[in-house]
Amino acid sequence: MKHQPEEKILRSKQNGMPVLLLVLALYAVCVAGYLFNPYGYLIGTLCRILPLLLWIPLAGLKVLKPQEALVLTLFGNYAGTLRGPGFYAVNPLCVAFNPAANTKLSQSGDNGSVKVKASSNVSKKISLKNMTLSNGRQKINDCLGNPVEIGIAVIWRVTDTAKAVFTVDNYMEYLSLQCDSALRNIVRMYPYDAAPNIDTTGDGQADEGSLQGSSETVARRIRDEIQSKVADAGLEILEARITYLAYAPEIASVMLQRQQARAVIDARTMIVDSAVTMVDMALSRLRENNIVELDEERKAAMVSNLLVVLCGNRDAQPVVNSGSLY
Repeated sequence: MKHQPEEKILRSKQNGMPVLLLVLALYAVCVAGYLFNPYGYLIGTLCRILPLLLWIPLAGLKVLKPQEALVLTLFGNYAGTLRGPGFYAVNPLCVAFNPAANTKLSQSGDNGSVKVKASSNVSKKISLKNMTLSNGRQKINDCLGNPVEIGIAVIWRVTDTAKAVFTVDNYMEYLSLQCDSALRNIVRMYPYDAAPNIDTTGDGQADEGSLQGSSETVARRIRDEIQSKVADAGLEILEARITYLAYAPEIASVMLQRQQARAVIDARTMIVDSAVTMVDMALSRLRENNIVELDEERKAAMVSNLLVVLCGNRDAQPVVNSGSLY
C-alpha cells in the first residue's frame, strides 16, 4: 500500500499584501522612469522590459475566505495547503489542484446557476464547512424481503485536504457512493416494522429493532458505516439522518391493509380484556352485596349479555321483560 500524503499547512505565506505593494511600487517606478528617463537609454529600456515580468509574482497571490483551503502542487509534487482566511503569496509556478472542483451533487454549496472555469483558482478551493449531502431515494429490500424506499441526509466535512485530493479520484463522488453502499448494508438488517424472531444487532438474540421504530439507531449505524469507509479519504461524517421512509408503491396498499388489520386486532383484544374485567367486577359486586342470587344458567346468560353489550360495535337496544324471569 502506498504511503498516504500528510497534510502540510503553509502557515508562513500570508505575505500577499507586501508583495502586492512591492509590485505596484515597481510598476510606478517603471512608469516614472519611462516618462522622464533622466538616466539615458539603459534605464529606459529596463523600464520597458521590467513591467512585462512583474505579472509573474502577481500569479502567486491567493485570497482565501474563512473555512476555505487550497491544495498546491509544484511540478506534480504536493507543495502544501493554504488553510484559513488570508492574503497569500506563493510560488507563481504552484498550481491549485482539486479533482472535485466542478462536481455537483444534491448537497449544500451547489449552485447550478454559476459557471466557473475549470482552470480558475476559485473553482479549485476546498470548502471546510459542514456540508449536507442528500442522495436520491433508494429502493431496498428489508430483512423480510419487503421493498422499501428510503432516503438519508449526511452532514460531512473535509478534515485532511491532502488525503481528500490525492487518496481518491473524486472525494465528493466517493462519498456519495459510500453513502449508497452503507445505506443498503444497514437497511437489509432491519424489518420495516417490528417483527418477531429478528436479530438486528448480530448478538444472536431477537430484538424489537425496526426501520420505523429505531430510526435513531439505524441512522447512527449508517453514520458509523460511512465513516469507516471515508476516513482514509480525509472526510468526517458528523451526522446521518433518515429523511424519507415508506414501503415501495407496489406493496404500499397491501401493507397498509396489513397495518389496519393489526390495529383492529389490537383494539379488539383490548376491548375483550376490558369487557371480561368489567363482567368479573359486576358479578363480584352482586355476590358481595347479596343483591341477587344467580344460578349457573342465569349467570352464564348474564355474562353473555354483558359481553355482547360491551364488545358490540353498536349501542345496545334494551328489551324490557315485563313477565317472569323464569
